[in-house]
Amino acid sequence: MRLINKVAIITGAGSGIGRASAYLFAREGAKLVVADIDDAGGEETVATIKADGGEAIFVHTDVSVASEVKHLVKVTKDKFGKIDILFNNAGTQMKRTAVENIDESLWDRIYAVNVKGVFLMTKYFVPEMKKAGGGVIINTASLFGFRPTKYTAAYSSTKGAVITLSKVLALELAPHNIRVNWISPTTTQTPLLKLLTEEDRKAAVNAVPLGRLAEPEDIAYAALYLASDESSMLSGTGINVDGGRGV
Repeated sequence: MRLINKVAIITGAGSGIGRASAYLFAREGAKLVVADIDDAGGEETVATIKADGGEAIFVHTDVSVASEVKHLVKVTKDKFGKIDILFNNAGTQMKRTAVENIDESLWDRIYAVNVKGVFLMTKYFVPEMKKAGGGVIINTASLFGFRPTKYTAAYSSTKGAVITLSKVLALELAPHNIRVNWISPTTTQTPLLKLLTEEDRKAAVNAVPLGRLAEPEDIAYAALYLASDESSMLSGTGINVDGGRGV
């Protein structure tokens, strides 16, 4: 197993990409800390992992709130004693909207989760990784972070920020044996897909050379590679799981 004896935290693991990654990491031997604002979804993820013989706990966490992130650090340390892998996957988005019609509070919330959340999780978990002598951080970005479309000003700009932040962190944390990479998925079959109109959904499929949207498992396998020792020479880089859409 590729993650045996590793402790992994995955945010947004109550559904979608986070849940698929939690299942896969657990099958590969990792002990999981499932973090999400969705209690029912998070508990369901944990229950499935345990039913399959894995080890996992759920911690309610809003990644945009420092006190909740610090609580997550404490619970993880108390339960498992260390943190090897941090997958900053939690994110949110909005319906396609012209920039002049974007509500300021919604803009702030998207930035709070997608960018501030990555910052806070990194800020409070990096000291533990340094103590342990190293670790791996994976951030969920997006194809839209480097190839945006119109009417996605809030979401696309946050994902561009995640890519740049990941590059900075890779440089900053390399001396501490902490690798930082990101994944840029194309439109993926998750609960957030409900924000797309049927027309937008068809357009998204048609834009992918391989002719389909991504499945959560497609991103999970990329995350597994980045989390494992097989990618030990990768830092400051991204994997585009986009069916050729970014070409």
